[in-house]
Amino acid sequence: MTRSDDRAFQFTVRQLTRYLKTLLSRDRTLQDVSVRGEIGDLTVHASGHIYFTLKDEHSQLRCVMFREEASLLSFEPASGTEVVARGAVTIYEPRGQYQLLVREMERSGIGELHAAYERLRRKLAAEGLFDEARKRPLPAFPQKIALLTSPVGAALHDMLTTLRARWPSAEIVVIPTPVSGAAAGPGIARSLALLSAVEGLDLAILARGGGSFEDLAGFNAEEVARALPATPVPVITGIGHETDFTIADFVADRRTPTPTAAAAAATPDRRDLLRTVRGARSRFAGALGRRRAALRRELSLLRARPVLRSPQLLLMDRRQRIDELAGALRQSLAAHLERLQTRFDRAFERLHSLSPQAVLARGYSIMRLCPEGRVVRSFRQLAVGDRAEVVLSEGSAGVEVSELHEPRGETLGAVK
Repeated sequence: MTRSDDRAFQFTVRQLTRYLKTLLSRDRTLQDVSVRGEIGDLTVHASGHIYFTLKDEHSQLRCVMFREEASLLSFEPASGTEVVARGAVTIYEPRGQYQLLVREMERSGIGELHAAYERLRRKLAAEGLFDEARKRPLPAFPQKIALLTSPVGAALHDMLTTLRARWPSAEIVVIPTPVSGAAAGPGIARSLALLSAVEGLDLAILARGGGSFEDLAGFNAEEVARALPATPVPVITGIGHETDFTIADFVADRRTPTPTAAAAAATPDRRDLLRTVRGARSRFAGALGRRRAALRRELSLLRARPVLRSPQLLLMDRRQRIDELAGALRQSLAAHLERLQTRFDRAFERLHSLSPQAVLARGYSIMRLCPEGRVVRSFRQLAVGDRAEVVLSEGSAGVEVSELHEPRGETLGAVK
């Protein structure tokens, strides 16, 4: 930034843009301003940011709403929608373009009603009423269904048509229910409470055929939100269209976009079931036929086997085999006994050669002291005058010791 001779400031484009941006940021009014207009040139970026223009018959204003704020919107912005956007006026430097940085946005005309809706939504969410883990599963084949809706509206006709086409065996109970405006809240809560008195009830549908935010106010009542979890059966909502989310939708066990979709979600389609049964029956019949054919082939193969045609042949073979095995067993036993006899004879011969009788037969004798019969193994066991018995191979002899000889040949006494 420089000053020329004529005393005027000279800026670069960037300097001037930043200077203006600083001025805007210091203006408290422009940092929290609400602007009413019609959405145009709407672009939802892949990042989740929303770029659009707010316009009226005279002017237009570029706007941006970043993903964090856009995710909190209770409606889906669309071109042509009248809204009130609240945010800060700033400058986008790369283009030198002023714009509104939107923090909050609501459809025009709902004002305090929408603010109350947002407060209640945050409150109930904090209490856990919207948690998926709290919601009940729907019965697969309901036999009795309650419809909570206006008895004169198109929603009832659409649901009855869908239910009769899909699951005509179900019994339908219609509970007339006010479904329009803020005054409908107490009536909806009373209808939900009546479900406890319907015997054998499996499921309930709370429905209405669309409408403005003001028309759907009854479904945003806190008493309705409290009554939904207290019902004895699961509840499906079919309120409005794809972009209409009410408090009741968040609390219900299942949310659908329309009454027709609610009826479809509540019941199986008998035509699909019949197709499934027919298909299963066809597959079963085919599998049964293939199994039967396979068993017949197996039976034919078994019948073709010789043993089944002439079972006596198998018995004859088995008898011959038994004879062969018996002969082999006898031969094996005889050979084994012969081997045992040979081993026994050899052992007997070795044992006999080591017996005392065999030793005596070779010329040896055994001396026993009398009278105790102790065997004499050394001359030191004897004394001159001792009497002993000498056992020979044949018979024995009584002797008396007259002298003894040491191993060196010294005479100590003799035997008489």
